[in-house]
Amino acid sequence: METRRLRLALAQINATVGDFVGNAQKIRAGIGRAREAKADLVAFPELALCGYPPEDLVLKPAFLEDNRVWINRLAQECRDIVAVVGFVDCNRGVYNAAAVLAGGEMAGVYRKIHLPNYGVFDELRYFQSGEENRVFVVRGVVVGVSVCEDIWYPDGPPMVQVRRGDAELVLNISASPYHAGKGEARARMFSTRAADNPCLVAFCNMVGGQDELVFDGQSMVFDAEGELIGRGRQFAEDFLVGDLEAGPVLGRRLHDPRVRHRRLAVGGPEPPLPVTMISEAAASADPPAAFAVAEAFEPVAEIHHALCLGIRDYVRKNGFRRVLIGLSGGVDSALTAAIAAEALGAEAVVGVLMPSPYTAPESIADAQALAANLGIELRRIEIGPLFERFVELIAPECGGEPNDLTRQNLQARLRGMLLMALSNHYGWLVLTTGNKSEVSVGYATLYGDMAGGFSVIKDVFKTGVYDLARYQNAKAGREVIPRRILERAPSAELKPNQTDQDDLPPYEVLDPILRAFVEEDRSLEEIVALGFEEELVTRVERMVDRSEYKRRQAAPGVKITPRAFGRDRRLPISNWYREPGKSEPQKQGGR
Repeated sequence: METRRLRLALAQINATVGDFVGNAQKIRAGIGRAREAKADLVAFPELALCGYPPEDLVLKPAFLEDNRVWINRLAQECRDIVAVVGFVDCNRGVYNAAAVLAGGEMAGVYRKIHLPNYGVFDELRYFQSGEENRVFVVRGVVVGVSVCEDIWYPDGPPMVQVRRGDAELVLNISASPYHAGKGEARARMFSTRAADNPCLVAFCNMVGGQDELVFDGQSMVFDAEGELIGRGRQFAEDFLVGDLEAGPVLGRRLHDPRVRHRRLAVGGPEPPLPVTMISEAAASADPPAAFAVAEAFEPVAEIHHALCLGIRDYVRKNGFRRVLIGLSGGVDSALTAAIAAEALGAEAVVGVLMPSPYTAPESIADAQALAANLGIELRRIEIGPLFERFVELIAPECGGEPNDLTRQNLQARLRGMLLMALSNHYGWLVLTTGNKSEVSVGYATLYGDMAGGFSVIKDVFKTGVYDLARYQNAKAGREVIPRRILERAPSAELKPNQTDQDDLPPYEVLDPILRAFVEEDRSLEEIVALGFEEELVTRVERMVDRSEYKRRQAAPGVKITPRAFGRDRRLPISNWYREPGKSEPQKQGGR
């Protein structure tokens, strides 16, 4: 059997939205590296040239023109190599597309057909759907190019390329956002596509943080039996290169009766796809090169690295030099500070301790120990005198004495005001420290502990915060986060002897209810059937519903679950709908 070997490179790059110069420089470097590795074909992620997602930048004519100019410049780099580059194609429409660059020009374009319009995706707002499928012949190997979503459909465009174009290699360029467990789901899907069709499958994914989204990389290559033969690193730029043998693909198809049956359509065979010949098969004198297979992280480690990448890129891509964190001596601010110090370097993190009359001595000691363990700068501002003066000023307007909730929120807002004042003075970014459990039920103060520009753990439930804190210590091999922080009952410390469980169920009970209600949209009856008391579930759902207005004003944060607040979950604030069995429409909360 004839040997047809293709050397493929996957350039897993961290693109920045709108940075045509920087992104093109990375693409040029990837082309050069592929050339040095004697690759025949190099692929880059979806919309690598302009960054993903470009959102309303796509509505700007100048943006589209810059995109066109730069893709033509990159084409000139590809006289002796083939490159597949994600870009915005604005020829007779606007498309999310893959440019096939060869011979110093654009040899062809594949336009994304299935445009996702769910969760964090709004592609129907910006792009038209492609209609034409085609295949390309590179070194005698038939290559079908596709973009992200198209391969998720069992009978989608890549499978049409196999069935009607005899594609032997399905190359999918993607900007697939991360959530916990997404890598495993992708791998199962790609393996199934490869084995069922049969064909080689290569997936080149974006890496990096873009606002709330994190792209985890983990580009993959599968053989025609569905076996993983190459994998890029998670949460880091990487470059995979190796050889693919096309011969075994034909052998698998000859012994698979499903292939013959799929080629028959009602009324006769389907018409063949257009074929673009780029280069014919040629014998290679080089020994075959195998792809690297990077280790995948364990679940908690995976989330940790996602959070680190998310904050690092948000800070870097927005031009900040340092970040500010209000250190309370609690686990949320401790974990936020630890992740920030690891991601940015200890010198880029400033902790601010702002004790009030209700702050326990243990909390002060733990915050100081944490800062010393991390090696970050720690500043201290006593808010007691400010708090008493504010109470004195507002007392006449409150009939003599502000109520308990007002007094609690005054402390939180004083801290937020001080952090924002330091941010204004130094130009540093304030990191908020609220977790998903608190964000869900509104256990946070607007313009207080919610004040800031970015939230590292916004999509991490409280129980997950403890898991990550313990992982942080295990990873460091020492108590970076003091043990007492992990053992003390969580408290906002805004009144004497306060704990979170004064107002909330234990987090071990609360978090499963929230996961079922917020992430899975389960009904009251379904959640009760999981073993929770109906009165408790109703109370939790009420807290979530009435806190939507707060979430609209919250800082963006790293998405690590399948359904995060913000782009994933969008509910109206003024909302009178209630499922059967629920009480009357909820008014906004008061914190």
